[in-house]
Amino acid sequence: MHELGTVIYVIEEVEKLCRENDLTEVGSVTLEVGEVSGIIPDYLTDVWNWSIPKSEFLKNAELKIEKLEAVTYCEDCDKTYPTVPQGKTCPYCGQGNTYLLTGNEYNIKEIEAR
Repeated sequence: MHELGTVIYVIEEVEKLCRENDLTEVGSVTLEVGEVSGIIPDYLTDVWNWSIPKSEFLKNAELKIEKLEAVTYCEDCDKTYPTVPQGKTCPYCGQGNTYLLTGNEYNIKEIEAR
């Protein structure tokens, strides 16, 4: 369960930004989570709700999660396609000379300060 590590990292980064910018409270944090990142949004939310009461700045902060679509690039035909329904084999040319462009990452997209 790497959701715990993810939440701890996000909280530490947001708290650091709060201290650097003299913020006193965060209303929400928006995370972009890739659909093939291995992060389970429900677990992320559960860990978030367990963790934030311990934070000076995030006690009442809402976690918002936006899904990033996984997109794969085919080097043989120079096209992109949605990864999840197609997998590693390109639906256009049938070849497997592909790699993931997006969808394996997570990003702190937005922090709402109060």
